[in-house]
Amino acid sequence: MSPKDLVPALLWGLSLFLSLPGPVCLQPSPLPHSSPPPEPHPCHTCRALVDSFNKGLERTIRDNFGGGNTAWEEEKLSKYKDSETRLVEVLEGVCSKSDFECHRLLELSEELVESWWFHKQQEAPDLFQWLCSDSLKLCCPSGTFGPSCLPCPGGTEKPCGGYGQCEGEGTRGGSGHCDCQAGYGGEACGQCGLGYFEAERNASHLVCSDIDECGTERASCGADQFCVNTEGSYECRDCAKACLGCMGAGPGRCKKCSPGYQQVGSKCLDVDECETAVCPGENEQCENTEGGYRCICAEGYKQVEGICVKEQIPESAGFFSEMTEDELVVLQQMFFGVIICALATLAAKGDLVFTAIFIGAVAAMTGYWLSERSDRVLEGFIKGR
Repeated sequence: MSPKDLVPALLWGLSLFLSLPGPVCLQPSPLPHSSPPPEPHPCHTCRALVDSFNKGLERTIRDNFGGGNTAWEEEKLSKYKDSETRLVEVLEGVCSKSDFECHRLLELSEELVESWWFHKQQEAPDLFQWLCSDSLKLCCPSGTFGPSCLPCPGGTEKPCGGYGQCEGEGTRGGSGHCDCQAGYGGEACGQCGLGYFEAERNASHLVCSDIDECGTERASCGADQFCVNTEGSYECRDCAKACLGCMGAGPGRCKKCSPGYQQVGSKCLDVDECETAVCPGENEQCENTEGGYRCICAEGYKQVEGICVKEQIPESAGFFSEMTEDELVVLQQMFFGVIICALATLAAKGDLVFTAIFIGAVAAMTGYWLSERSDRVLEGFIKGR
């Protein structure tokens, strides 16, 4: 094909390609939505940063202060103690590589940290208080919460009475609501919760104990059930089979014994009814059961229409019981052939006695073979009858 003819062919192919439907793009299924983990409160991040900073100070003390007592060592180390070199070494290890929140907070507060390091350490030795609470205003003193650092319910000395957690305590967030421990309630956890009673109370101490509903009229269990006290409530459980009413679990907590059981010591135990003649039927025997008994047929008997009758034991089959009639005929012929051959062998040796026996046996077997009874007798013999 010449170049002149190639141009129309290319144009035709291009137009054909453009006329085809566009490719179908498969959109991947969206991944299951999962809520990202909640970000830590900035106060917690600031506290962690200060804790890591203090650990860095301890580390640099161990690495650079060897405990020497020469004048030269004291001069050099005193210069290093508050030096910029030491500050840089500490700040380099404050945040882990994956802690984005720590790096972000350090970037925002690095000038404040430097100011504290060079100018504020003497008047404000507590870096957490100076940086996180006073300067950045991310945290509150212990026992307070919210933007204005209000006291938690129960007071700053003992928030929530010591029996709960003040929401947002120590941060500039939270509602200050008391999340009380189990058994305690009220605004400041100063009361006993539902299902509990005051076992002990004084000016600074409150003990709330679980109410035993099983000892009150609150519990409502069935006649064949007993009450079990649980945390703040109760539950009903079934009595043992041996009991008619009970005060707890097991046959030793029965009020009365069920039919088929008798009191033995402190327990209701099963009565063995089979110790007396309780099965009147012929060829029956007693079988004891839990709380009762049943009559079954004795060994060798089976129940037919409510009566125990002797089981019919089938006759044992002969060794050749499963052989066909044709196989039995062949076997008969082989049997007689072996006998005749044995006698013929002995007669061939010239023994007159065996010769006479051989001739007599052949005559007898031939006659018996031809009789009507021979087949039945031989078949019974082979079958073991």
